Amino acid sequence: PISAKPEPQNIPLDIIYEDQDIIVVNKPAGMVVHPGFGNQDQTLVNALLYHCKGTLSGIGGVSRPGIVHRIDKDTSGILVSAKNDYSHLKLSTQFKEHSITRSYLAIVWGVINKKGVIENNISRHPYNRKKMHISKNGKLGITHWKLKQNFSNIASLIECNLKTGRTHQIRVQFANNGNHLIGDKVYYNPKKKRYLNKNNQNIFNLLINFPRQALHAKHLSFLHPTTNEKMSFESELPDDINNLISFFI
Repeated sequence: PISAKPEPQNIPLDIIYEDQDIIVVNKPAGMVVHPGFGNQDQTLVNALLYHCKGTLSGIGGVSRPGIVHRIDKDTSGILVSAKNDYSHLKLSTQFKEHSITRSYLAIVWGVINKKGVIENNISRHPYNRKKMHISKNGKLGITHWKLKQNFSNIASLIECNLKTGRTHQIRVQFANNGNHLIGDKVYYNPKKKRYLNKNNQNIFNLLINFPRQALHAKHLSFLHPTTNEKMSFESELPDDINNLISFFI
């Protein structure tokens, strides 16, 4: 039997900001946000329980204390958690109303336009429950994006601003457009070799062997739940994505 209640664990946290109401952390790639099937410990929740010593909101249930929003296990970057129920409700309302600003950096396969908007409906995949897909019966997903850098006409660094927060939104939308994220093992591009030519073999090998989706939650801004002050946070790219970019410079 497995306990439904996660245990506090002394796991180091990269804390960007903390007060009596909220805690903002920079989550590393590879860390699951909360316990679930196949990941019962070593999650962000386990670390928060140890660090905050019981001062987390309970609205998300016993398995998700303090968790207002999530990012994928292999996505790095900024997350805000609530230390009491009032803060949780206020933050949740901002997420629901799409008044929170969220920006991500991603590296995708192929050459991409300078800027654009992707707007379509996203729902759970009917056959693979670990995936999402574009479906007319899904919930609306809106992503504004702009090109930051083109890499040898084989990949592109883009900045994405989310107007909605659907599960796997960036990953599934760009996969649907034919620009799968580098390293994404779920929404992979079976035709990657179309980008390969005799002049880019080393670059192609580097990209195809990148161990996770090249996606980073760079920016988060919202109104503080009790002071109503505008809070804005930035997270630098982690070493693995920086090293990938430096290969092209």
